[in-house]
Amino acid sequence: MYDIVVVGAGTAGLTAALYALRAGKKVAVLEGNAFGGQIAFSPRVENFPTIKEISGSAFSDKLLDQVMFQGADVDMGEVLEIRRLPDKTFAAVTEYGETIAKSVILATGVKHRHLNIPAERRLQGKGVCYCAVCDGAFYKDKKMAVLGDGNSALQYALYLSNLAPEVHLLTLTDKLMGDIYLQQRIFANDKIIWHKNVNLVDMQGESELRAVVLEHEGKTEVLEVDALFIAIGQVPDNKRFANVATLDAQGYFASGEDCTTVTPGVFVAGDCRTKTIRQLTTAAGDGAVAAMGAVNWLDRQI
Repeated sequence: MYDIVVVGAGTAGLTAALYALRAGKKVAVLEGNAFGGQIAFSPRVENFPTIKEISGSAFSDKLLDQVMFQGADVDMGEVLEIRRLPDKTFAAVTEYGETIAKSVILATGVKHRHLNIPAERRLQGKGVCYCAVCDGAFYKDKKMAVLGDGNSALQYALYLSNLAPEVHLLTLTDKLMGDIYLQQRIFANDKIIWHKNVNLVDMQGESELRAVVLEHEGKTEVLEVDALFIAIGQVPDNKRFANVATLDAQGYFASGEDCTTVTPGVFVAGDCRTKTIRQLTTAAGDGAVAAMGAVNWLDRQI
């Protein structure tokens, strides 16, 4: 019997485990894919307080080591559902069995929507990126491209235009779907070159991205770029937990800054919940809030 089971071992989940452990709780952490979450795939992290520079994988490893040093039981296992038991405890059900706990913190994160073309995976972190704020500075003064037509893509293009001599904005249609004020800023920015009605079908480069291959009106065009930022949306994976936490229209956990849910004893943390800013620091903040919420809730049950 654990006091808290944390579902997800990204920055939010591991920070939640750390705070709960330091409050004297017995904690299990379950992760279905890779420890560290999305940040583990970032070549360098330079925007986390007190750390000048660190690779995403090293950051994740240090956080995992810290949590395990504090005494967490960490295990691999995709949590398929959370079941409420008759004694009001919870079972986190994986393909391997069940982990029983008095409280649950869901830190399932999100996944960037991918193009699912073969070269994308090979060049990920080698010119193919998903976060301009995280990785844009590494390609300063180089040619960049942004794929997408929504708010994130437009914000990426504007942000990168401060770093690059030119930014190519690639959209599948001839319309931008972002906010009007963002569109106006795009149109007024001479560094941003808008490629309309293009379909990105391939990428070139072996160890580093060299170019993207576009289809336009039946013709193929090769556009040389050093970095491609894919901003075609993020995908939460929360439906399996809808029995214990309400989802919003996009599938994120409908929870505010207190990280609570409709189920007493169940909390959420990180990118998986409804929020406006999804960054490493906000994930860590959510983890602390959710953990202390769970700790206080458990203490009230005594």
